Amino acid sequence: MPQVQPGSFLTLHYRMSDAQGQVIIDTFSGQPATLSLGQGELSPAIEQRLLGLEEGTRTVIELAAGEAFGERQPEMQQWVARKLLNELGDPHEQYAVGDVVQFPTPDGTGQYAGAVREVRADGAVLFDFNHPLAGQPVRFEVQLIGVL
Repeated sequence: MPQVQPGSFLTLHYRMSDAQGQVIIDTFSGQPATLSLGQGELSPAIEQRLLGLEEGTRTVIELAAGEAFGERQPEMQQWVARKLLNELGDPHEQYAVGDVVQFPTPDGTGQYAGAVREVRADGAVLFDFNHPLAGQPVRFEVQLIGVL
């Protein structure tokens, strides 16, 4: 049976949930995911745990708090002025706590997400750019369908 190696191309189903069992991502009810190890599509800690698993394996990987996506970084919470938000997006957009907003990367080739934590009276918004599971234990259930 093929085994997962660094750089392997995988077809898999996976379900990622937090310590309370809240499901963050679940592919089991739809199309399986395809990805290449080492391309940053999964956290390095999860990729490390997949190495050596055989095609056809179904298992659960428990990751300790902060292991999957690092610890929460206070500096990853930043206030963004309303003027800048208007320039980046819809000037009529109303932001609410819990909203997730996509921002362009500085080079314009990608995007990153920030979750709204607070909205001030002057319209400035406090965004948290930490991964939603940063600093939390993560349960990663995986079924390896194909390993190339």
